[in-house]
Amino acid sequence: MSQVIALVDDDRNILTSVSIALEAEGYEVRTYGDGDEALRGITSRPVDMAVLDIKMPRMDGMELLQRLRQTTQMPIIFLTSKDDETDELQGLRMGADDYIKKPFSQRLLIERIKTLLRRTELAQGKGTAPDPGQTLVRGELVLDGARHLCTWKGKEIDLTVTEFLLVKALAIRPGHVKNRDQLMDAAYGEHIYVDDRTIDSHIKRLRKKFKVVDDDFQQIETLYGVGYKYKE
Repeated sequence: MSQVIALVDDDRNILTSVSIALEAEGYEVRTYGDGDEALRGITSRPVDMAVLDIKMPRMDGMELLQRLRQTTQMPIIFLTSKDDETDELQGLRMGADDYIKKPFSQRLLIERIKTLLRRTELAQGKGTAPDPGQTLVRGELVLDGARHLCTWKGKEIDLTVTEFLLVKALAIRPGHVKNRDQLMDAAYGEHIYVDDRTIDSHIKRLRKKFKVVDDDFQQIETLYGVGYKYKE
């Protein structure tokens, strides 16, 4: 069964050209011309992944991202203007998994989509038999890879695929420092490059999510100029 991708942009040329490219790769594509239409469509007919433009009429991509994150942790890529760093950082802090700057290469977008969907399957343990080894326990932290489930002190924390993989990369070796390049490889794969701000934004959002259930959470430690570590 084909994986389903929602493509949301008010530029009909982008919707048409990207849809053709994705369908050629075997994906089913549902297109929406604004955020309001997309929210209604995705809510009634869930998809495996969404690609959102930021600047759209009626409901922009930021609001749509925020509304979607209330009900789903599916991978989301957002499209941003060439030099708009504010949009990039805000989108990541709100829970986007990745971003691509316009104008973009369709091949690059397709590779990012493939990578995110592949990581989603790995994080959820799809395609493999249940394996007790997929569960990582570090004190109050439990990461269940087979169910893509994270709990802290028995309370469930909804994480995106990127956030889940970052926590796992840090917690698998408590006390050991991971630099940003190592965290990029863990979350995005060795052939995808994202800048340092992307990792920093994900870490900030992770801490915020854990602090919702435990205001004293301090397990993820920053070593300035070096990277991050999960405290022993």
